[in-house]
Amino acid sequence: MKFSRPDADVYVPAGGEPAAALARVTHLCVAAHQDDIEIMAHSGICDCLEQPGLAFGGVIVTNGAGSSRTGPYANFTDEQMQAARRQEQRRAAALGGYSIQLQLDHSSANAKSPGHAGVAADLAAIFAGCRPQVVYLHNPADKHDTHVAVLARCLEALRTLPVAHRPGRVLGCEVWRDLDWLVDTDKVVLDSGRRPELASDLLRAFDSQISGGKRYDLATLGRRAAHATFHSSHVTDRLAGITWAMDLTPLLAEPAPDLTAFTSAAIERLRDDVRMRIARVT
Repeated sequence: MKFSRPDADVYVPAGGEPAAALARVTHLCVAAHQDDIEIMAHSGICDCLEQPGLAFGGVIVTNGAGSSRTGPYANFTDEQMQAARRQEQRRAAALGGYSIQLQLDHSSANAKSPGHAGVAADLAAIFAGCRPQVVYLHNPADKHDTHVAVLARCLEALRTLPVAHRPGRVLGCEVWRDLDWLVDTDKVVLDSGRRPELASDLLRAFDSQISGGKRYDLATLGRRAAHATFHSSHVTDRLAGITWAMDLTPLLAEPAPDLTAFTSAAIERLRDDVRMRIARVT
């Protein structure tokens, strides 16, 4: 399995042929940075664990060179940080029982470049190498430019597939902007309260981030718990944790809606909901 960057990393935790491990994948998460997968797609990881016929796969597009760093990582060079984050992602893949973990090693600048040949070729090869039931991506309302760029590159690659080979469901998940602002009819509930010990271990695998000054472990678990409680004011909590997602599957339709218009429509539905609620009581 060859990719455009010489330092791209292919890891099959259980061993075996990478192409076969990719072909087994039924739940695929393609994210920008190391640890994004574990924040976004814990529900998919749990869905596949110890389930015959189901397999989770992870793809990280960028190299992690721009990570914040303090404490024991304060003096790490970009090259040292990339090496540390690569190993952390491998550890998470082993803990989560992933079928395959791919790290494509592109710079954020390349990911942000529409039509970048290497990014496009790598993503096209990955999507052509499996037939996932569900694909987890970043969401278009995320406030991190690289996250939105990776989403855009993934949608471009998915649209090159024959219609019959496109995934049945594509979900845009929260990382750098919560999706609790979506109106309830637009929310996709991802049950992220399962296997809490594994959830913590997966997030803590990324010590360069946690010891390096970003407590993603506490923040992610707290957000999931908060979503579960604040989901509904008149119903007792049914899940221990929720990650919100938006259904991006219509963006693969023919003809596909414009990404900006698609996202703006969700914002308008929130605007209408707020206006109607105020009108009802005033």
